Amino acid sequence: MTERIIPLIMCGGAGTRLWPASREGRPKQFLRLFGTRSTFQDTLLRVSDPTLFERAIVITNAAYRFMVAEQLAEIGLEADVLLEPARRDSGPAIAAGAAFAHGRDPQAVVLALAADHVVRDPAAFVAACREGLEGANAGRIVTFGVTPEFPSTEYGYIRPGEPLDGAIRAVAKFVEKPDAATATAYVAEGYLWNSGNFMFRAETLLGEYAAFDADSVATVTEAVTSAGRDLGFVTLDKAAFEKANAISIDYAVMEKTRKAAVVAVSCGWSDVGSWHAVWELSAKDEQGNAAQGDAVFEGARNCNVSTDKALVALEGVEDLVVVATQDAILVSRQKDPGGLKRLVGKLRKVAPQVTEDHLKVHRPWGSYQSLDIGDRHQVKRIVVKAGGRLSLQKHHHRSEHWIVVRGTALVTVNDLQKIVHENESIYIPIGAVHRMENPGKIPLELIEVQTGSYLGEDDIIRIEDDYKRS
Repeated sequence: MTERIIPLIMCGGAGTRLWPASREGRPKQFLRLFGTRSTFQDTLLRVSDPTLFERAIVITNAAYRFMVAEQLAEIGLEADVLLEPARRDSGPAIAAGAAFAHGRDPQAVVLALAADHVVRDPAAFVAACREGLEGANAGRIVTFGVTPEFPSTEYGYIRPGEPLDGAIRAVAKFVEKPDAATATAYVAEGYLWNSGNFMFRAETLLGEYAAFDADSVATVTEAVTSAGRDLGFVTLDKAAFEKANAISIDYAVMEKTRKAAVVAVSCGWSDVGSWHAVWELSAKDEQGNAAQGDAVFEGARNCNVSTDKALVALEGVEDLVVVATQDAILVSRQKDPGGLKRLVGKLRKVAPQVTEDHLKVHRPWGSYQSLDIGDRHQVKRIVVKAGGRLSLQKHHHRSEHWIVVRGTALVTVNDLQKIVHENESIYIPIGAVHRMENPGKIPLELIEVQTGSYLGEDDIIRIEDDYKRS
């Protein structure tokens, strides 16, 4: 019998339900919505007790690999990081994680968790994991059903069936998100919220999945066995993984298997699926207003403000969400998450850039942020981590002027290497092969002024790159 659990953290979603804070390039699982840590980091810490949990597996989109590595390092944890070459929903992602865990230990018990959920009572959640372990060892696929705090229309539900062992019960039925009246009836009848988190023996999950879609399991397993290694990441084989059917684990396995079981838990859980959910989880003033960033309320009630920089002032309004980033502002009703989904769908057509990236763009070496853009110029603020360096590169259409405002830069321009200190600058002509790095112990900050006929990021010709993007 396996005594310890391998956490499998699913971290590949785009998270547009919290736009404009969450975007394709930096989705909600990496945001610090409720303090100094992201939900991804909190999820990892929740399953870090070495007496119960083994080294975690993280499965994520290749585009997020450096964010994952950075946030792991910030909390002092390590994990096996699997990179999906394409999005195929939670079914193939969990199958890949299970196949990798089975390779580590043929008897492995896996706990599959979403990276963007909140648990306000981690001890209660860990206790439920201990209760579910016996069922997983016995060949059950255990899901965690959350005791409802109110009749929610934003979650699916589980109807518990006959008792099995201890706190474990069979699953009688999974049901989709209900309307308000049906949700009220479900709560009265003892239904549980479907958290979308699961525990199982790796071989059990793969066997049940193969019973319903053998081809997808075979291709995902091949993607794992043929995986490569790159900068410490496990790169799933692209050709094999892309053959798997894109499907959620609920539809692929849980709604078909006879091995589904459920453990009820009250742990302050939320999938943080809307700005209204963020408001519910946030500290509020006497009028029910919540704020992250600078906000002033006068005669306002039950409002939620999140702002990166600008002060937001609300007067005489109720039940509003106001989210202000440096390039987009959202004003929405508190209880209409469907409306935001429709809005983001329109934005993808008319202004796709505001759904993809922030003005501040994160890179493995640090970040850059556009400050001003004109027809033939662009001004950026660039921050390079201590020890970080950009690729060796050149441009066909622009020259650059770098002014160091903090720290020290080691700059290569063709055959010249030069140290550039604070309040000093250097010019990079069009076509020059160049590189910038931070040899110091503090972040390097500089202002970059670009001039030229074309200023797009695709005018970067990488010659050498520490992060293998060339």
